[in-house]
Amino acid sequence: MKKRITALLLALLCLGGTAACGQKAPAADTPDSSTEQPLDTQDKTETGADTAETPSGEAAGTPVSGEAAAAPDPADNTAAAERYVNNLPLESQVAQMFFARCPETDAASLAGQYDIGGYILFGRDFEGQTPASVTSTIQSYQDAAATPMLIGVDEEGGTVVRISSNPNFRAVKFHSPQALYNEGGFDLITSDTKEKDELLASIGVNVNFAPVCDVSTNPNDFINARAFGKDASQTSEYVRTVVKQMLADGTGMVLKHFPGYGNNVDTHTGIAIDERSIDSFRSSDFLPFQAGIDAGAQSVLVSHNVVNCMDSELPASLSPAVHEILRDELGFDGVIMTDDLIMEAITDYTGGESAAVLAVQAGNDMLVSSDFVTQYNAVLNAVKDGTISEERIRESAVRVIRWKMDLGLMEAAH
Repeated sequence: MKKRITALLLALLCLGGTAACGQKAPAADTPDSSTEQPLDTQDKTETGADTAETPSGEAAGTPVSGEAAAAPDPADNTAAAERYVNNLPLESQVAQMFFARCPETDAASLAGQYDIGGYILFGRDFEGQTPASVTSTIQSYQDAAATPMLIGVDEEGGTVVRISSNPNFRAVKFHSPQALYNEGGFDLITSDTKEKDELLASIGVNVNFAPVCDVSTNPNDFINARAFGKDASQTSEYVRTVVKQMLADGTGMVLKHFPGYGNNVDTHTGIAIDERSIDSFRSSDFLPFQAGIDAGAQSVLVSHNVVNCMDSELPASLSPAVHEILRDELGFDGVIMTDDLIMEAITDYTGGESAAVLAVQAGNDMLVSSDFVTQYNAVLNAVKDGTISEERIRESAVRVIRWKMDLGLMEAAH
């Protein structure tokens, strides 16, 4: 009788609760394992991300020890970045806003002295060098830095190849996007991007200042040789392809040159005035940038062109109106940076010191600078005299630190 009663009770339980009687309960929500990992050499020790310490010793965000940690979902890193920045002195917050041209001498000591956000390397930094020597040198910068550094380079392919111009690093220079596409379509674009990413990661470079997002179909345009050379739709597909591969490889990218270069002259050597209408930008030039942003790009570089339909008074890199379009119209919440503030389009327009202050006021999070100490002091003094608020500096420092966490350069303690 007891057995019959027990069996009856079990049957009633099954009828009352299907999950308790052989039917699987719904699986618990799990993080999306396919989330693309933002930039950097997350599985490489060459980045030197194991040497810095948090300023206060609190575990708000800590540099990675040994291998770089797998980057969490970028959406989760803002709070951790805020906690880290809360423990940084004002001087370090300002320094984090600089992507400085790597000085020819004493680069490691300068990085340690100022807690600089990042170094961008040029051809001179690879001349006569080997992969081993460059890896060691970059490691020395990371060892000296209080906060892990972004290490960037322009390795676009074609006419701009800082690394592969040295045969010690690659037997032939990386080809231009146009040449790659003509030879093998987007499959070759993808494999070439992956090879670039692997080369950069192997020597400790975690950001490539690419892809070029400018729409140019005229071979006579200054920017054409560096651009994809197709219309806005095809250029958008190119940008989307490159960004997705860079994210998959853990390499940092920089979309450039917002809001679109068009047929303007070289701003390295003078001021370029863009007379096109806002409708032409919205129907063409903005599209590749939007494609890159939607694909997950973390940084956008703004050109020095004066774009009359957006701001007839200031170069785009110094224009609040242009930055508002990038933030509000294109919905970009990542790191906005200037082109080099020592280019003649800026020095002809304003002095280097005031350019740095104007760049921060415009909304840039990082300033690419070939005169770091001068421009750093200009920004710091502007904060101290009330021209720039401390909250404005903090806002950008948080974005920079979040990018580093997204890259896996720093652990994000939650």
